[in-house]
Amino acid sequence: MTTDPAVLRRRLAAGIGVSDLAWRSAVEAVPREAFLGDCLFRLSGTQWVPTHRDQIGEDAWLRLVYQDATWVTQVEGVDAADSSGPLTGRPTSSGTLPSLVVRMLDLAGVGEGDRVLEIGTGTGYSTALLCHRLGDECVYSVEYDPRLATVAGDRLRATGYFPTLVTGDGLAGYKDGADYDAIVATCAVRHIPPAWLRQVRAGGTITTALGGWMTASGLIRLTVQDDGTASGTFAADQVGCMLARPHERPPRPTYFQRPGQVRQIRTDPGLLDDWTGHFVAQLAAPSAELMTSDDGVILVDVATGSQAWTEATAAGRRVHQYGPLRLWDAVEEALLTWQRAGSPAQSAFGMTVDGDGVQRVWGGDPGGPSWRLPV
Repeated sequence: MTTDPAVLRRRLAAGIGVSDLAWRSAVEAVPREAFLGDCLFRLSGTQWVPTHRDQIGEDAWLRLVYQDATWVTQVEGVDAADSSGPLTGRPTSSGTLPSLVVRMLDLAGVGEGDRVLEIGTGTGYSTALLCHRLGDECVYSVEYDPRLATVAGDRLRATGYFPTLVTGDGLAGYKDGADYDAIVATCAVRHIPPAWLRQVRAGGTITTALGGWMTASGLIRLTVQDDGTASGTFAADQVGCMLARPHERPPRPTYFQRPGQVRQIRTDPGLLDDWTGHFVAQLAAPSAELMTSDDGVILVDVATGSQAWTEATAAGRRVHQYGPLRLWDAVEEALLTWQRAGSPAQSAFGMTVDGDGVQRVWGGDPGGPSWRLPV
């Protein structure tokens, strides 16, 4: 089996289905191995195990690099190359699978002459794709982590790409390069940052994953209007992205089950296993985390300590709710609303930002059931 990087790039590009074939040409041209360094993490059970290039050999490394897969490069702020052994925790940076990167760029409708602000430089690979497609002068990229920003900048220059790189909070955008034709975020956000809306021209787009503390997400492209409002619909893609670090949930105390008020439940907690059901639940309880138990689900509100947990009994399923928020009440009502509409897929949902900055996700059409985002 060949391990010629050029051949591997062509094979990778051939498997990526996009409407704009120029993105496939970019994948054929940009060496992904140049942006993943010499070490990455692979998941084994609950641990992230560092895998070193020199330990597995060059051929095995190149075959790994050119899989259409996300490779985690940092866990809890520790780079794979700096790890002395397996780690546990949340990934904080990765080389996203190329098909998703290209899908987002294609969905954004980016083309020749467009000025693009990328939120989350990461390894620099997606930035290189943008530079190859649009030219260095049209590409701006912001990275929150100073070390990642430095490494990505070095790798971009080493491969011949010279975009405008900024180290800072991507949620603030980069006003010195505005107005942009498009903003594309490689991370998820809990709501659309107001700065992004101000820095995109009228008719321009914002493409991002909308996520939250239940780890549900949806891919959306919004079009910004003359009056600063914006709207768009969700794509059908089932994508997961890390939350932007300022939008990550704060630490919470160790969970202890509270008895609370008890009632029978009207809907199956198993609905949260459905991609869209999970997303709808998060809309209804945006400051809650979701966990599972042997016979049900657990919701814990990060802000108030409220909790809800379900259990199966001989008389049927019931829920215990504790604290000032009735989390299961909110989630259950949202799920029942979704079911009454026929349990549509996520592509039947949309989002609107109004003139007062209020952000809502709605089902069916803007006049349908809606949930306000935590702005």
